[in-house]
Amino acid sequence: MLRADVDQERSPLLNRNTFRNSLTISDDDDDTYKEKIGKIHLKYEPKVPIFSPQKLAIVLCILFVELCERLAFYGVNANLVLFCTSILDFTSNDATNVSLIFSGSVYIIPIIGGFIADAWSNRFNVIFASGLIYLCGLFLIVCSAVNYETLFNETNINPDVETLRIFYIVGLSLVALGTGGIKANVGLFGAQQVQDLGPQAVQVYFNWFYWFVNAGGLIAFSAVAYVQQNVSFTWGYVIPLISMIIALILLNVARSFYIYKPRQGSVLITSFKICHQACSRRSPEINKRSTFDSARKQYGGSYDDVTVDGVIAVLRVLPIFFFVIMFWAIYSQMQSTYFLQGERMDLNVGGGQIPVAMLNVFNTIAVLISIPILDRIIYPCFQRIERPLKYMHRIGIGLILSAGSVFIAGWVEIERKKQFGFDQVVGDEKFYSSNMSVFLQVPQFMLVGAGEAFTNIAGLEFAYTQAPNTMQGLIMGLYLATAGVGNYLSTAIIAIIEATTKDDPWFPDDINDGKAEYVFFVFGGLMVVFFLGYLPAAYTYKYKEFAPDKEAAATTSGNSQATTVKRTFNEDSVTIF
Repeated sequence: MLRADVDQERSPLLNRNTFRNSLTISDDDDDTYKEKIGKIHLKYEPKVPIFSPQKLAIVLCILFVELCERLAFYGVNANLVLFCTSILDFTSNDATNVSLIFSGSVYIIPIIGGFIADAWSNRFNVIFASGLIYLCGLFLIVCSAVNYETLFNETNINPDVETLRIFYIVGLSLVALGTGGIKANVGLFGAQQVQDLGPQAVQVYFNWFYWFVNAGGLIAFSAVAYVQQNVSFTWGYVIPLISMIIALILLNVARSFYIYKPRQGSVLITSFKICHQACSRRSPEINKRSTFDSARKQYGGSYDDVTVDGVIAVLRVLPIFFFVIMFWAIYSQMQSTYFLQGERMDLNVGGGQIPVAMLNVFNTIAVLISIPILDRIIYPCFQRIERPLKYMHRIGIGLILSAGSVFIAGWVEIERKKQFGFDQVVGDEKFYSSNMSVFLQVPQFMLVGAGEAFTNIAGLEFAYTQAPNTMQGLIMGLYLATAGVGNYLSTAIIAIIEATTKDDPWFPDDINDGKAEYVFFVFGGLMVVFFLGYLPAAYTYKYKEFAPDKEAAATTSGNSQATTVKRTFNEDSVTIF
């Protein structure tokens, strides 16, 4: 606590009733009062939440599940473009589109996964079922990469390329479906386990959750990508398959000790009904305070305040989510245009050749370094001077950093084309490459990584804290969908550029013959436009406080009693987020 406040706090003027009035405490219970006072103290004395050994073990199981799942996903995604062009005979443009559509679908499907967990099942069941679907997809991808003649020691038994494409596309589709079900729920499921320890525990959890996400990516983009490019795609895809099997085993290890929340009913359908009733019963007498008042029971509607406020919460966060879309459009360049650029740069290091996808490691390293620094140094410093970096600040910083990434990529492209020098074989494909080292791409990858540490972690926390318990899955799914829409937006931007520059193509099949630097500058310019639109939306956003949720009961399979989980979030008074 600040020293200057000690004497004032001991003064009779600062009594119990003063605190009660300032905190608008309606419950006279002493425990509630002490809980509120404790949260005020956190503003001045941030404390590290204490995890019991059992709680820590449960959380670590979930974190390692996410690490293994991300290793599997990035193991598929890392060299997707290279596999499509060298094994499946896709053109560079078609391979880029496959990559962007796959990545987009992975982030759109969480809306469905979150909805199912909220309405019809629980998060554990959805995660486990999605993992089984995921395994089927990975198996088909392995089938598309196997050399059957070598495997069975027979000739003329390899499937034609069209059959391999079918295996691969169906496999990717199942992986996207499985990933979508896991992504919408595993983060929330982990937060559910620490929610009773207070909001700072939730922040710590999300920071390290994202750290484990990127640890899985680090392994995939280094070791797995190396195996795929320098050993074989068969073994390179077997590794993700094994990783996903391990993830499902880890998920089940602590099954008897997880905290489970009961399903809340069909939230999405209820939301549409509330919107319809609010519009159909709208009148000047009722809707003086809010458009949705006419749907409330106290004004003759059919729904209680908690349910109506939940729908309002969803609508309030959508403008913020919209401006995050462009961040993901730029993020998607790492597996598409940045990859094509890297294929045509010098990959030779110490007599060997590094995988093109390995440059993604620097994105991951930037995230892994940034998270502990932000969590332990930067954010606490701002809290101590009572100038906390709130969600809006952190998201905005990430948007700016992503714009810097594509502007640097444009400069690298200009310089790259000034230094053509030799033919280079990547996988089984030959490229006319620049003498510039591929390591000149490092800054553009690291800027995206630093932007992730700000924008995406803040976005995950924002989606979680600004959602009532009944709509956490839906809002988290909507936030994750911004990444999918960003990938689709990237595909649309490139398609528009191709259509409008046919006479002097900016992005032909071989980018050596085009002007890819202009493509990067277009992405950077659009990010600037989105950021300017984001500023007023962020400035006018009012953080929502959700009172302790009396119906948020959690049950464990080893205990039939329900445990009420209280939750209050208010960034303006509790600055630990």
